[in-house]
Amino acid sequence: MISLCMDSAYKALVLGLYKDGTLIDGVSIEAFKKQSETIFVELNQLFEKTGLDYKDVDEVIITDGPGSYTGIRIAMTIAKVFCTQMHKTLKCISTMQLFAGMDESANVILDARSKRAYVAHLEKGVVVGKTQILEVDQLENFLNEHPGTLYGDGYLVNQEAASCDFLKNFMEVPSRTIENVHALVPQYLKESDAYKA
Repeated sequence: MISLCMDSAYKALVLGLYKDGTLIDGVSIEAFKKQSETIFVELNQLFEKTGLDYKDVDEVIITDGPGSYTGIRIAMTIAKVFCTQMHKTLKCISTMQLFAGMDESANVILDARSKRAYVAHLEKGVVVGKTQILEVDQLENFLNEHPGTLYGDGYLVNQEAASCDFLKNFMEVPSRTIENVHALVPQYLKESDAYKA
């Protein structure tokens, strides 16, 4: 089973090729607002380095948000077209799962701009409750209520965030299979959620 993992939802571009869940090769680079310029170059290099071909891929796993409006759509559009044309399985994980991995207890905070942040508490790769938008001044309370390792944009709360192994996390966290590829849409958070604790 050959798996292709792609994430372009936030600041990084993460691409990995796996055989039976084990990483063959991958790349995880800072590419904020440049994912669309670099994704095909990096994908082609990855396939060339591994000696694999696109037709060898059995499944594609992507992140479906939250994150940059444009960023999420880059990997998602490529995955939808590829899986539709090649009749391959498409799976999704959330951006929050990618950051937290299988940590026993984790909090992910990602800058949503305008003094707001996407936040989620996760346990062993699963979001507990829901991912939400909070004002930056609400983050300390969230962290106090949900003890755990901090991942993401720690600068928003003047803390150092733990480092993430995106290529490892992609295959370890539980994913969901998309039955109707055409119906898949990014997971954007509604503005009405912004003030819900």
